[in-house]
Amino acid sequence: MKVAIYSQKSDLDTFLYLSKFVSELEKRGVQAILNEEMANSMQFSKEFETFAGKEDLKEKKVDLFFTFGGDGTIVTSLLFIQDLEIPVVGVNTGRLGFLASFTKEEIFLELNDIINGNVKISRRSVIEIVSPKNASFFPYALNDITISRKETTAMITVESYIDGEFLNVFWGDGVIISTPTGSTAYSLSCGGPIITPTNQNFVITPIAPHNLNVRPLIVNDDVEIRLKVESRVPQYSLSLDSRLIHMETDVEIVLRKAHFQILLIHPNNLSFYETIRQKLLWGKDKRN
Repeated sequence: MKVAIYSQKSDLDTFLYLSKFVSELEKRGVQAILNEEMANSMQFSKEFETFAGKEDLKEKKVDLFFTFGGDGTIVTSLLFIQDLEIPVVGVNTGRLGFLASFTKEEIFLELNDIINGNVKISRRSVIEIVSPKNASFFPYALNDITISRKETTAMITVESYIDGEFLNVFWGDGVIISTPTGSTAYSLSCGGPIITPTNQNFVITPIAPHNLNVRPLIVNDDVEIRLKVESRVPQYSLSLDSRLIHMETDVEIVLRKAHFQILLIHPNNLSFYETIRQKLLWGKDKRN
């Protein structure tokens, strides 16, 4: 078995922890393949194989993709895995961690089960920008795609269409198109609903809408959504998860569900409802 290891951190504590983790893998006959940038930054031994992108993971026939960090690290793994559907094991060394299901300590206790496949796999939908075509940026997002104002304190307007039918003009700071996975991210902080991962939906969430009767809308994820922006400045901001791009206001965005999914590994004893109780402190009331 071959597993990829990826972290965005490069401090001494992370190096020592990953060295211990790689040693545990070797004891089980598992080969570790390190992210090239991470390995160089932490000065790992040259004897390790490395990967830089999708083609390396495909060529080396990687079975699992371990991320060490927070949810942002898991989201960034999409850049490497893309449509290979290599299962992702998220180890939470950050703070909140909705997607990273294993703690730094638990991962060693669960490692045998993970290697033997005695775990749950959650399939997560991905958003794809289909227009503009041949864009210079990576057109996929696991959490959300957001249109927002750039370099102006004035509102922007976002004209929206679903399968060619006019929906609304959103006046405000912008709009978020979120997957069920992203419903607990930026969309949630803007008043959007929490959606369980198995639902086949998008959430359209306005950001600071000027019309107080405008609310988040849940739609089926088999639709095509078109967004057109008007602004007092010539550009607006387009974000795909944590990646930010600046677009000219005459460029319309068309998006839909991608043809592939991201696979997340969870312990058998962990459920989505338990996760939101823990992470959002549901039930933390002196009356309970």
